[in-house]
This record gives sequence, C-alpha cells and structure tokens, in this order.
Amino acid sequence: MTGLPASLADFGPAALAAVVVAAYLVVGEPVVGQVLHRRFEGRLRTDSGARRSFYRRLLVLEWGLAVLALAVWLSAPGVDAAAVGLRWPQERPGPLAAVLVVVVLLLVVASTRQLRAGALLETARPARRPGEGRHAEPPGHSTLALLPRTDRERRLFTVVGLTAGVCEEWLYRGFFLAVVAATAGGAPTAVLVAVAAVAFGLAHAYQGRAGIITTGVLGGVMAVLYLDTGSLLLPVLLHALIDLRFLLVPASALPGQAPGAQETAGG
Repeated sequence: MTGLPASLADFGPAALAAVVVAAYLVVGEPVVGQVLHRRFEGRLRTDSGARRSFYRRLLVLEWGLAVLALAVWLSAPGVDAAAVGLRWPQERPGPLAAVLVVVVLLLVVASTRQLRAGALLETARPARRPGEGRHAEPPGHSTLALLPRTDRERRLFTVVGLTAGVCEEWLYRGFFLAVVAATAGGAPTAVLVAVAAVAFGLAHAYQGRAGIITTGVLGGVMAVLYLDTGSLLLPVLLHALIDLRFLLVPASALPGQAPGAQETAGG
C-alpha cells in the first residue's frame, strides 16, 4: 500500500493547483476527448494524414498534462515520491491483484480476436456513399477508426501506446489518487479504486457507454495493482501492453486504407 497523503496541507502551496488538475482529469478531459475525436472523424473522410495528426495531438496533450502534474507535485513539499508511486514495487501483487491481472490479460486476448473479427466484417460491407470514403468508419466504431493502417501510422501508434502507459498511469493513478486521498483525508482503498475507475472511464467517454465501462474496469484493476505494490511500474507495463495489442490487428483486416496510403500499409 502506498503512503498516500493524508491531507491537502501536504501539498502546501501547490494544493489548489493539485485540486484543479485533478478536477480537470475528471471533468475537462472527457470533453476535450470528445471534441478531438469528433474532429478526427470529420477529417478522416478527406484527409489521409488524419490519424497521424490525431496521434500527435494525443502525444502533446498527454505529455503536457503529465508534465503539468509533475510540476505541481514537485511544488508539494510534503508529498514524496513514494506517495505518488514513483518507486520500485515494495511488495508482490496480492492474490486479488494477481487474479485481476490474469483475468484482464485473458480478456485482452479475447477482445483482440473479437476486434479483428469485427474489422474483417466491416471490410466486407458494401462501399459507403460517394464522398464518404472506404476509410471512414461508421459512428460507434471509434476503436476501429483509431487503429493504424500504414507503416508510418503504426510507428507513431507505438509511441502513443507507450505514452499512454506512462502518462495515464502517472496522471490517473499516481497523481490523481494522491490528490483524492489528500482531499478525502484517508479514504478506504475500495473508495480510491472506485474513484480511479470512474475517472478513467469518463476520460474515455468518446468510446461510448461500452468504452466507459471497459476502461473504467481496467482503471480499477490498475488502481488495485498500484495500491497493492506501492509502485506505478506494473500498471505502466500492463497498460502499455493493453494498448499495444492493437498492433496485432493487421492493416489488411481493417476497413479500407486512406487515399494514397495503400503502398505503405503494414500487414
């Protein structure tokens, strides 16, 4: 269990900034995600570079938020590295955490197969109306729309997946839970896990109700693993693995390439 802050006073002069950043993660990030994704889907119909542009925006946003949270933490005199998970694991995962990780990995394998099957089914559908383009996924297929089609997109997507593992675990587990614990004054572990799950699920609101539930559950599992080991290391590795699994879906199984991109598509 991490030595989480017991009071906002531990953040000292950075207390207000810490609360503001944490509140943004819960309230602002879902809105920004929705806006960025809608713009991305709009550009996807006509711009072959839409995915690369979207990936770059994600990198700027996630690293920007991570650095901001890091700066706030560095300004908090009473919150040490252990309180935000920036240390090596202090204990092995307990039985509950170990079981949850195994279940998540099994679900990841199953969902990857299902995603590939869904992509193949989508490629078999009739072409869309003129002007929409074969690469424009229908509403609700946000995950398929985000998957890389070309070698350049796959390389950039790899960076995005690694970034998500590092930045999102730091933001939603290390930093966010430290602020929640300090604000609540020693909340029980179950409450911290629930709050982490809800916040992480809402951050993926652009994926729809099913996406919120799925990522919320994953967020809760990551929180259990973090609080159990006292370190962000294992959650970061698991998170990156979950995101990078999308690279196992070959471009040939995805619905259509962007105009002019077929010659660089990876298989």
